[in-house]
Amino acid sequence: MDERNPYAPPTAAVSDIDSRSTSSETTDTSFFAVTTFKYVLMFVCTFSFYQIYWFYKNWQLIKEREGFAGLRISPVPRAIFAVFFCYQCFARVRDYEHPALKPGRLAAGPLAAGWIILSLLWRLPDPWWWLNTLTFLFVLPVQWRVNQINAAVAPDHDRNGRLSWLNWVAVGIGSLFILLAIIGTFMPQSVD
Repeated sequence: MDERNPYAPPTAAVSDIDSRSTSSETTDTSFFAVTTFKYVLMFVCTFSFYQIYWFYKNWQLIKEREGFAGLRISPVPRAIFAVFFCYQCFARVRDYEHPALKPGRLAAGPLAAGWIILSLLWRLPDPWWWLNTLTFLFVLPVQWRVNQINAAVAPDHDRNGRLSWLNWVAVGIGSLFILLAIIGTFMPQSVD
C-alpha cells in the first residue's frame, strides 16, 4: 500500500513565471495588426473591401477591450456602415494611452472627414469615381499609429505582414478586376 499523502503539498521546486514571457501578454494587441504594405496591397486589390475587414477587426478588438464598461459595440454594422463610425474608431486610436507608448497626435477629425468625403465619390462619372480609391490615404496615418500602439503594448506580436493563400487569391482576382476596370474606364467607347 502506498504511504504517500495525496493531500500533501508538492515537493518539486516551483518558481514564479515572469508575466512578460507569457504568450497572452506578448501577442494580444490593442488594435488590428497589419503592415502598411499589406494594408495598401489588400485595399487596392480588393477594391477597398479589405477596408471593411480592417474596420471590423478594429471594432472587434475595441469591443473586447471596452466591453466590460457596459459599452455595447456590434463590430459588423460598424464596419459595414463605417461612414458613420469611422471617426469613433479613429478617435479611439488617437486617445489610446499606455505607459510604454510615445506621445503622438492623430488628427482623427480631419482624417475621418477626408475618408468620408472620398468614400462618397464612388458615384461620380468615369473617370472621377477613381478618386474613391484614395480613401486608404486617410487610414494610413491611423494604421501607423496602431502599429506604434501595438509595438508598445505587445512588442512580440505578429505584425501580420505575410500574405496568406486567401490573400494571394484576393490579390490575383482583384488585380484582374482592376485591369478590366481601368480598360473599361479609359477605353474609348464605340458608338454604332
